[in-house]
Amino acid sequence: MGTGASAGVASGLSACSDAELQACLKDIPREQRDKVVEALKAAGGGGKRTAVLGANWKSNPKTSAEVKDLAAAFVNQKFDRSKVEVVIFPTGVHLMALKQQLGDSGIEVGVQNISKTGMGAFTGEIPAAMAADLGVTWALIGHSERRALYGETIDDTVAKLKNAQEAGLKVMFACGESLEEREGGKTDEVNKAQLEPVLGLVSDWSKFVIAYEPVWAIGTGKVATPEQAEETIANIRAFVKEKCGGDVADKVRIQYGGSSSPDNIEGLASRNGIDGFLVGGASLKPTFTGMIEYLTR
Repeated sequence: MGTGASAGVASGLSACSDAELQACLKDIPREQRDKVVEALKAAGGGGKRTAVLGANWKSNPKTSAEVKDLAAAFVNQKFDRSKVEVVIFPTGVHLMALKQQLGDSGIEVGVQNISKTGMGAFTGEIPAAMAADLGVTWALIGHSERRALYGETIDDTVAKLKNAQEAGLKVMFACGESLEEREGGKTDEVNKAQLEPVLGLVSDWSKFVIAYEPVWAIGTGKVATPEQAEETIANIRAFVKEKCGGDVADKVRIQYGGSSSPDNIEGLASRNGIDGFLVGGASLKPTFTGMIEYLTR
């Protein structure tokens, strides 16, 4: 498609939202769809969102020395913050050490879990306001391990979202289905149930990211196919549009998680509507910088 045709396509579709364009393109063969997307990009269209790359270190690494080694491997990685935001979620005990090591590299630091309560007699909890006071900028909410292992309920995630927003934290909000739920055809039902109570509470969509993580792919080495990831994320975006309107659906960033790595990023990132990744084990290796580099191209 030539430049003039590209501009004509972009002009003709300019009144459509991104969500509407995705619906129109859904049934077009992949090769033809790629040509249309590239034409829109060439004409300055396409409404590209800034990618978000999250690193969830969970209860790793074992020592503070390893934290320093990883930070040293990441700190000199140059990236364009207009193209990708990068945030690492370390354990609470490593948080400040990592933050100091990263310095002014542009890589942000988030907290893996915040309290559903505030200040007071709540032993072992991390209030959102305390995290923000330390210079933490992100909170991870709704991760499947919190839901499954520690009994975090949907109501808990609602309370945590409110607390995070009041403290000024950006939020990476995780949702996703188990293998049994996917095989039972309940993927969309599960995601809607986890997302619906919070969507109406979001105060700033530039600070709220949805992380779709199929539970069956987390830490298992199994990865949703690019087609599965694209389809499910498109369905999530359609649900956001239904509840919050087309402008919000165009704006909200939706990541894929679940054994994403430098080895499979290309196939996943090329898919329409995937705005970054929430990475587990692969973020505990120096090669994680390859994912930063890929998303800043």
